[in-house]
Amino acid sequence: MEGVVIKELNVFTDERGWLTELFRNDETDFRPVMSYVSLTKPGISRGPHEHVDQSDFFCFLGNFRLCLWDNRKGSVSFGEKFVLDTGGKPVTAIVPPGVVHAYKNMGPAEGLVLNLPDRLFRGQGKKDPVDEVRYENDPDSPFRI
Repeated sequence: MEGVVIKELNVFTDERGWLTELFRNDETDFRPVMSYVSLTKPGISRGPHEHVDQSDFFCFLGNFRLCLWDNRKGSVSFGEKFVLDTGGKPVTAIVPPGVVHAYKNMGPAEGLVLNLPDRLFRGQGKKDPVDEVRYENDPDSPFRI
């Protein structure tokens, strides 16, 4: 899908556990301005929604299904749907504005999702409107996991 970047992360393990690099500024032009983490319980979905201006840099740690729909009328991939099952492997996804996104925890355990967006939530000082078009409560929405 145009503008979407998916990367399966290299995991380095030893007797202590594991380590993976999430982000390197020498591998992408993407520049996050904040970060947050969410925990998603088994069987639970988040989204779908899209942003007008914001791009997201997600890192999925757990067994997730990521669904993307290109809702950008000028895009060469307009109308396409993309589905990725992580299978429990750490994966990052850069999702540009206008791409509707949702994810579901498909596993038996809680999963973590980190997001490093390129816009501040509600702007400087949290004074602006939320940059979000939500579809999860719209019964007529074509965007379904």
